[in-house]
Amino acid sequence: MSKPLTGISVLVTRPAHQAEGLAARIRLAGGNPVLFPVLEIVDIGDQRPLLDLVARLDEFDLAIFISPNAVNKAMSVIQAKRSLPPTLKVAAVGQGTTKALGNFGIDEVIVPALRFDSEALLEMTELQWVQGKRVVIFRGDSGRELLGDSLLKRGAMLEYAECYRRVRPDTDIEPLLRAGARGEINAITITSSEGLRNLFDMVGEPGQLWFKKIPLFASHERIAQIAGKLGFDQVILTAAGDEGLLQGLLNYFRLEGNGGDCVSRKS
Repeated sequence: MSKPLTGISVLVTRPAHQAEGLAARIRLAGGNPVLFPVLEIVDIGDQRPLLDLVARLDEFDLAIFISPNAVNKAMSVIQAKRSLPPTLKVAAVGQGTTKALGNFGIDEVIVPALRFDSEALLEMTELQWVQGKRVVIFRGDSGRELLGDSLLKRGAMLEYAECYRRVRPDTDIEPLLRAGARGEINAITITSSEGLRNLFDMVGEPGQLWFKKIPLFASHERIAQIAGKLGFDQVILTAAGDEGLLQGLLNYFRLEGNGGDCVSRKS
Protein backbone atom coordinates (compact mmCIF):
# COMPACT_ATOMS: atom_id res chain seq x y z
CA MET A 1 0.00 0.00 0.00
CA SER A 2 1.30 3.45 -0.93
CA LYS A 3 2.32 5.68 1.98
CA PRO A 4 2.72 9.11 0.36
CA LEU A 5 3.24 10.91 3.69
CA THR A 6 6.08 8.70 4.90
CA GLY A 7 8.65 10.85 6.68
CA ILE A 8 6.26 13.84 6.83
CA SER A 9 5.35 15.41 10.19
CA VAL A 10 2.07 17.33 10.10
CA LEU A 11 1.03 19.79 12.79
CA VAL A 12 -2.62 19.09 13.68
CA THR A 13 -4.11 22.09 15.46
CA ARG A 14 -7.73 21.03 15.99
CA PRO A 15 -9.09 21.01 19.57
CA ALA A 16 -7.94 17.87 21.36
CA HIS A 17 -11.33 16.13 21.25
CA GLN A 18 -11.61 16.71 17.48
CA ALA A 19 -8.06 15.93 16.37
CA GLU A 20 -8.02 12.14 16.16
CA GLY A 21 -9.94 11.86 12.88
CA LEU A 22 -7.34 13.82 10.92
CA ALA A 23 -4.47 12.30 12.90
CA ALA A 24 -5.63 8.77 12.03
CA ARG A 25 -5.86 9.62 8.33
CA ILE A 26 -2.33 11.04 8.38
CA ARG A 27 -1.00 7.89 10.07
CA LEU A 28 -2.71 5.67 7.47
CA ALA A 29 -0.93 7.65 4.77
CA GLY A 30 2.40 7.04 6.51
CA GLY A 31 2.73 10.45 8.10
CA ASN A 32 3.43 11.56 11.66
CA PRO A 33 0.68 13.75 13.16
CA VAL A 34 1.98 16.22 15.74
CA LEU A 35 -0.98 17.11 17.95
CA PHE A 36 -0.91 20.70 19.16
CA PRO A 37 -4.39 22.12 19.90
CA VAL A 38 -4.64 25.88 19.44
CA LEU A 39 -8.23 26.09 20.68
CA GLU A 40 -9.89 24.59 23.73
CA ILE A 41 -13.66 24.19 23.98
CA VAL A 42 -15.00 24.72 27.51
CA ASP A 43 -18.43 25.05 29.07
CA ILE A 44 -19.98 28.47 29.56
CA GLY A 45 -19.82 29.74 33.11
CA ASP A 46 -23.50 30.62 33.49
CA GLN A 47 -25.90 28.19 31.83
CA ARG A 48 -29.07 30.00 32.92
CA PRO A 49 -29.58 31.95 29.65
CA LEU A 50 -29.14 28.73 27.64
CA LEU A 51 -31.52 26.80 29.90
CA ASP A 52 -34.09 29.59 29.61
CA LEU A 53 -33.90 29.50 25.84
CA VAL A 54 -34.17 25.71 25.75
CA ALA A 55 -37.36 25.97 27.77
CA ARG A 56 -38.73 28.41 25.14
CA LEU A 57 -37.80 26.43 22.03
CA ASP A 58 -41.48 26.14 21.05
CA GLU A 59 -41.40 29.89 20.29
CA PHE A 60 -38.92 29.46 17.43
CA ASP A 61 -39.35 28.56 13.77
CA LEU A 62 -35.70 27.84 12.95
CA ALA A 63 -32.63 26.74 14.92
CA ILE A 64 -29.20 27.20 13.34
CA PHE A 65 -26.15 25.34 14.64
CA ILE A 66 -22.82 26.97 13.80
CA SER A 67 -20.45 24.07 14.50
CA PRO A 68 -20.19 20.48 15.78
CA ASN A 69 -19.23 21.93 19.16
CA ALA A 70 -22.47 23.94 19.20
CA VAL A 71 -24.40 20.77 18.44
CA ASN A 72 -22.70 18.66 21.09
CA LYS A 73 -22.97 21.26 23.83
CA ALA A 74 -26.50 22.48 23.05
CA MET A 75 -28.10 19.14 22.23
CA SER A 76 -26.73 17.58 25.42
CA VAL A 77 -28.57 20.27 27.37
CA ILE A 78 -31.70 20.11 25.23
CA GLN A 79 -32.08 16.33 25.38
CA ALA A 80 -31.59 16.38 29.15
CA LYS A 81 -34.56 18.75 29.47
CA ARG A 82 -36.93 18.05 26.59
CA SER A 83 -37.36 17.01 22.96
CA LEU A 84 -37.10 19.35 19.98
CA PRO A 85 -40.46 20.85 18.94
CA PRO A 86 -41.78 18.97 15.87
CA THR A 87 -42.35 22.24 14.00
CA LEU A 88 -38.80 23.54 14.57
CA LYS A 89 -36.67 23.50 11.43
CA VAL A 90 -32.94 22.89 11.89
CA ALA A 91 -30.08 24.31 9.81
CA ALA A 92 -26.32 23.74 9.89
CA VAL A 93 -23.38 25.60 8.39
CA GLY A 94 -21.52 22.51 7.16
CA GLN A 95 -21.32 18.74 6.82
CA GLY A 96 -19.45 18.23 10.10
CA THR A 97 -22.23 20.00 11.97
CA THR A 98 -24.83 17.99 10.06
CA LYS A 99 -23.10 14.76 11.04
CA ALA A 100 -23.06 15.85 14.69
CA LEU A 101 -26.81 16.53 14.50
CA GLY A 102 -27.31 13.05 13.05
CA ASN A 103 -25.64 11.61 16.15
CA PHE A 104 -28.51 13.12 18.13
CA GLY A 105 -31.14 11.69 15.79
CA ILE A 106 -31.71 14.86 13.76
CA ASP A 107 -31.70 13.87 10.10
CA GLU A 108 -33.72 16.62 8.39
CA VAL A 109 -31.24 19.48 8.20
CA ILE A 110 -31.00 22.55 5.98
CA VAL A 111 -27.34 22.60 4.90
CA PRO A 112 -25.37 23.93 1.92
CA ALA A 113 -24.33 21.34 -0.65
CA LEU A 114 -20.96 22.71 -1.73
CA ARG A 115 -19.44 25.58 0.27
CA PHE A 116 -19.70 25.26 4.02
CA ASP A 117 -19.90 28.71 5.58
CA SER A 118 -22.40 31.37 6.63
CA GLU A 119 -22.43 32.90 3.16
CA ALA A 120 -23.47 29.61 1.56
CA LEU A 121 -26.18 28.99 4.15
CA LEU A 122 -27.59 32.47 3.59
CA GLU A 123 -27.91 31.71 -0.13
CA MET A 124 -30.28 28.84 0.52
CA THR A 125 -33.96 29.32 -0.27
CA GLU A 126 -35.07 28.46 3.26
CA LEU A 127 -33.14 31.44 4.64
CA GLN A 128 -34.19 33.92 1.99
CA TRP A 129 -37.72 34.44 3.29
CA VAL A 130 -37.55 34.83 7.06
CA GLN A 131 -39.64 37.97 7.56
CA GLY A 132 -41.35 37.62 10.93
CA LYS A 133 -39.75 34.26 11.67
CA ARG A 134 -38.18 33.58 15.05
CA VAL A 135 -34.64 32.23 14.71
CA VAL A 136 -32.14 31.00 17.30
CA ILE A 137 -28.45 30.57 16.53
CA PHE A 138 -26.53 28.11 18.71
CA ARG A 139 -22.88 29.14 18.82
CA GLY A 140 -19.83 29.82 20.99
CA ASP A 141 -19.30 32.92 23.09
CA SER A 142 -18.22 34.97 20.10
CA GLY A 143 -17.86 34.70 16.37
CA ARG A 144 -18.76 36.24 13.07
CA GLU A 145 -21.94 38.29 13.08
CA LEU A 146 -22.61 37.99 9.34
CA LEU A 147 -25.25 35.29 9.63
CA GLY A 148 -27.23 36.96 12.39
CA ASP A 149 -26.94 40.45 10.95
CA SER A 150 -28.11 39.23 7.54
CA LEU A 151 -31.13 37.46 9.01
CA LEU A 152 -32.08 40.57 10.98
CA LYS A 153 -31.93 42.63 7.78
CA ARG A 154 -34.26 40.09 6.18
CA GLY A 155 -36.81 40.67 8.95
CA ALA A 156 -36.14 37.73 11.25
CA MET A 157 -36.51 37.98 15.03
CA LEU A 158 -33.18 36.63 16.25
CA GLU A 159 -31.70 35.32 19.48
CA TYR A 160 -28.25 33.87 20.13
CA ALA A 161 -27.74 30.85 22.35
CA GLU A 162 -24.14 30.75 23.56
CA CYS A 163 -23.38 27.19 24.63
CA TYR A 164 -19.57 27.01 24.87
CA ARG A 165 -16.45 29.14 25.07
CA ARG A 166 -13.32 29.01 22.92
CA VAL A 167 -10.11 29.69 24.82
CA ARG A 168 -6.43 29.57 23.93
CA PRO A 169 -4.82 26.56 25.62
CA ASP A 170 -2.17 27.13 28.25
CA THR A 171 0.39 24.83 26.61
CA ASP A 172 4.15 24.46 26.89
CA ILE A 173 5.31 25.82 23.53
CA GLU A 174 9.01 24.97 23.90
CA PRO A 175 8.91 21.42 22.44
CA LEU A 176 7.15 22.72 19.33
CA LEU A 177 9.59 25.60 18.96
CA ARG A 178 12.53 23.20 19.18
CA ALA A 179 10.96 20.85 16.63
CA GLY A 180 10.32 23.74 14.29
CA ALA A 181 13.82 25.12 14.64
CA ARG A 182 15.22 21.69 13.73
CA GLY A 183 13.03 21.50 10.63
CA GLU A 184 10.99 18.62 12.03
CA ILE A 185 7.57 20.09 11.12
CA ASN A 186 6.81 19.70 7.42
CA ALA A 187 3.23 20.98 7.24
CA ILE A 188 0.64 22.87 9.29
CA THR A 189 -3.12 22.26 9.15
CA ILE A 190 -5.51 25.00 10.25
CA THR A 191 -9.31 24.83 10.46
CA SER A 192 -10.29 28.21 11.92
CA SER A 193 -9.18 31.83 11.68
CA GLU A 194 -9.14 32.14 15.47
CA GLY A 195 -6.97 29.04 15.73
CA LEU A 196 -4.48 30.48 13.23
CA ARG A 197 -4.19 33.71 15.21
CA ASN A 198 -3.76 31.73 18.44
CA LEU A 199 -0.98 29.64 16.92
CA PHE A 200 0.77 32.74 15.61
CA ASP A 201 0.61 34.36 19.05
CA MET A 202 1.66 31.20 20.89
CA VAL A 203 4.88 30.68 18.94
CA GLY A 204 5.86 34.34 19.36
CA GLU A 205 8.13 36.41 17.12
CA PRO A 206 11.10 33.99 17.05
CA GLY A 207 8.86 31.06 16.16
CA GLN A 208 6.96 33.05 13.55
CA LEU A 209 10.13 33.43 11.49
CA TRP A 210 10.39 29.72 10.75
CA PHE A 211 6.66 28.98 11.03
CA LYS A 212 5.91 31.21 8.07
CA LYS A 213 8.22 29.08 5.90
CA ILE A 214 6.27 25.85 6.52
CA PRO A 215 3.50 25.01 4.02
CA LEU A 216 0.17 25.85 5.64
CA PHE A 217 -2.98 23.93 4.65
CA ALA A 218 -6.17 25.92 5.23
CA SER A 219 -9.66 24.48 4.92
CA HIS A 220 -11.39 27.76 4.06
CA GLU A 221 -10.69 30.75 1.86
CA ARG A 222 -11.01 33.14 4.81
CA ILE A 223 -8.28 31.29 6.73
CA ALA A 224 -6.05 31.28 3.65
CA GLN A 225 -6.45 35.04 3.28
CA ILE A 226 -5.46 35.67 6.89
CA ALA A 227 -2.45 33.35 6.55
CA GLY A 228 -1.34 35.31 3.49
CA LYS A 229 -1.63 38.59 5.39
CA LEU A 230 0.42 37.13 8.24
CA GLY A 231 3.20 36.42 5.77
CA PHE A 232 3.13 32.64 5.25
CA ASP A 233 5.19 31.74 2.19
CA GLN A 234 2.98 28.88 1.01
CA VAL A 235 -0.75 28.73 1.70
CA ILE A 236 -2.57 25.74 0.25
CA LEU A 237 -6.34 26.04 0.16
CA THR A 238 -8.04 22.66 0.59
CA ALA A 239 -11.59 21.36 0.60
CA ALA A 240 -13.40 21.44 3.95
CA GLY A 241 -13.10 18.83 6.68
CA ASP A 242 -10.51 16.19 7.49
CA GLU A 243 -10.81 14.56 4.07
CA GLY A 244 -10.20 17.87 2.34
CA LEU A 245 -7.12 18.59 4.43
CA LEU A 246 -5.74 15.10 3.89
CA GLN A 247 -6.25 15.32 0.13
CA GLY A 248 -4.46 18.65 0.09
CA LEU A 249 -1.53 17.11 1.95
CA LEU A 250 -1.43 14.11 -0.38
CA ASN A 251 -1.52 16.26 -3.50
CA TYR A 252 1.22 18.54 -2.25
CA PHE A 253 3.67 15.90 -1.07
CA ARG A 254 3.12 13.63 -4.08
CA LEU A 255 4.12 16.52 -6.31
CA GLU A 256 7.04 17.34 -4.04
CA GLY A 257 8.21 13.74 -4.19
CA ASN A 258 7.98 13.77 -7.98
CA GLY A 259 9.96 16.98 -8.22
CA GLY A 260 6.93 18.87 -9.52
CA ASP A 261 5.67 22.30 -8.69
CA CYS A 262 3.03 22.45 -6.03
CA VAL A 263 -0.22 24.13 -6.92
CA SER A 264 -0.47 26.58 -4.06
CA ARG A 265 -1.68 30.04 -3.43
CA LYS A 266 -0.60 33.00 -1.37
CA SER A 267 -3.34 35.42 -0.44
